[in-house]
Amino acid sequence: MNEKSEFLGTEKINKLLWQLATPAIIGLLVQAFYNLVDTFFVGRALGDQSVLGIAGVAVAFPLQMLMMAISIGIGVGGSSVISRMLGSGDVKKAERTLGNVFTYTLILSIIFEILFFLNVDMVLNLFGATVDNLPYAKEYAVVILQGTLAFTFGFVLNNLVRAEGNSKVAMNNMVFSGVLNIFLDAILMFGFGMGVKGAALATVLAQLIGTLYLLHYYVTGKSPLRLAFSAFAPKFDLIREITLIGFGSFVMGASNSLMLLVLNNVLEIYGGDLSIAVFGVAGKLMMLVFMPIIGVSHGLQPILGYNYGAENYDRVNESLRLSLKITTLFGVAGLILLSVFPGTFFSLFSTDTEIINSGTSALRIIMLASPLIGLNVIGTTLFQSVGKAKPSFVLSLCRQILFLIPLVILLPHYFDLTGVWMAFPISDLMAAFLSMFLVWKEYRYFQNKNSSA
Repeated sequence: MNEKSEFLGTEKINKLLWQLATPAIIGLLVQAFYNLVDTFFVGRALGDQSVLGIAGVAVAFPLQMLMMAISIGIGVGGSSVISRMLGSGDVKKAERTLGNVFTYTLILSIIFEILFFLNVDMVLNLFGATVDNLPYAKEYAVVILQGTLAFTFGFVLNNLVRAEGNSKVAMNNMVFSGVLNIFLDAILMFGFGMGVKGAALATVLAQLIGTLYLLHYYVTGKSPLRLAFSAFAPKFDLIREITLIGFGSFVMGASNSLMLLVLNNVLEIYGGDLSIAVFGVAGKLMMLVFMPIIGVSHGLQPILGYNYGAENYDRVNESLRLSLKITTLFGVAGLILLSVFPGTFFSLFSTDTEIINSGTSALRIIMLASPLIGLNVIGTTLFQSVGKAKPSFVLSLCRQILFLIPLVILLPHYFDLTGVWMAFPISDLMAAFLSMFLVWKEYRYFQNKNSSA
């Protein structure tokens, strides 16, 4: 079975990284695009109420981010173990990991759904809902919570498939579910007049179909790993390893949720529903830049994990250098695109001149340090891939929790609403410096290991 993953240790790095990253980039861009389309349809379907509808979806979105955080944390932790075990030839542990990932995902998903469904009003108010946008936020959130299992298993399985080096399967799933989501949006929101509820239902149904596709991949034996029922029995030392390694990714996703919680509440004070709606659109546009960078990290992870497990440290460093160059270029391209045409992008979502003008100035400030985002993402991926939980945790924590949230709270006292937008490039800069320091130390360590081998 290991033969299906051996190319991770033999193929040229340049070709290999693009081979694995390109499907992930395409799939993630489609995912980002259909999130944009969700917001587009909400804005267009609600007409005069577009600001409240977009703001309501923005308030409910942290719930999706929390689901993604849990599933990506499990998926990344499991992927790290699986890719390293494949690299070292321990297929049995890789298969035990696969089964335990399924069990772990099921348990946490059920707990999450029950906990948040019973407290949905309180949670949405905590996330910054206002009297005016709460009905829209609740309508969206209730449906999303009902689809928790579809969301969590979909994201987990995508990570596991990539860990095997089979990124095309993950891409096919994301592209198909993304296109399906867009199609269902149009039918449910305009054909059936379901409004915000239709947007949520389209998302859940598309995720469910994608999850069933990935389950079929494992059940039919197309994976290099055998899915055996005996592997579902929890092994607590294995679950602990998955948790520790994936905790950094969980924190990164959960910190996005916490950041949105703080941000929505601050925006309510300094700009009300209009500013919440502005970031509801701006945040989705930013994902067009962020997703290709994440896609590179997804392609990088199995390469790092496999070659670290096989002690091919020169290949680890070569893939690290190349990924940093590529992600920096993506950040520069995103900066140019969203800084030159921000008004054009915002006008797609609403005809309200206030949201277009406010969004134009906000997006130009937010994107200033986007070329540096890749340093933090690749640094986090590096430490996750080699099984070093502490530095991956620090790097995943620093941008949102240590830097961005305090700045979002502090800067508006001096610069009003502009201070909220300024917090983003400043936190990106600070996170990049910390990432550069830790990554350079690890890079030199691998150089020394390689020269002494």
